[in-house]
Formats: sequence, C-alpha cells, structure tokens
Amino acid sequence: MNQYAATVIATEYPPHLKHKIIFETFANLKPAEAMLLVNDHDPVPLRFQFEAMHAGRFTWDYMEQGPTRFQVKIGKL
Repeated sequence: MNQYAATVIATEYPPHLKHKIIFETFANLKPAEAMLLVNDHDPVPLRFQFEAMHAGRFTWDYMEQGPTRFQVKIGKL
C-alpha cells in the first residue's frame, strides 16, 4: 500500500506553477492523507508558506535531505 495519496515532482513543472500545483495537491488531500514532494533543493521557503497559510493543519517530514534531491512527506491533519 502506498503511504502517499499523491506525489509532486516539482522539477517537472515550470517555476511559476510549482507552488500552485503543490498547494492544489495539498488541498485535495483528505484528513490523515499525505503527499510526497520531490525537489532538487531544500523547499524551506515553501514550508514558511505552509506555516503562514495552514498553521497547525499539516505535518512536514523529510524523507531525504540532499544534497541534490529532497523528499518531503507533507501530511494533512
């Protein structure tokens, strides 16, 4: 069984669409589901956006931390 309801590989999208796709994917998660974000750099600015927009309603767990690939499990509470 897959532990992720969705996977977003950020490098597949143009820069102006990345965050839009990520937030849309998160919005479509049901409570207790998680998505996997795969990126080529540490998405710290994205985490700050999640904290500003969804404070207390998400989890953020690094599955892989670089140096060239980052994977983050983002869960919906």
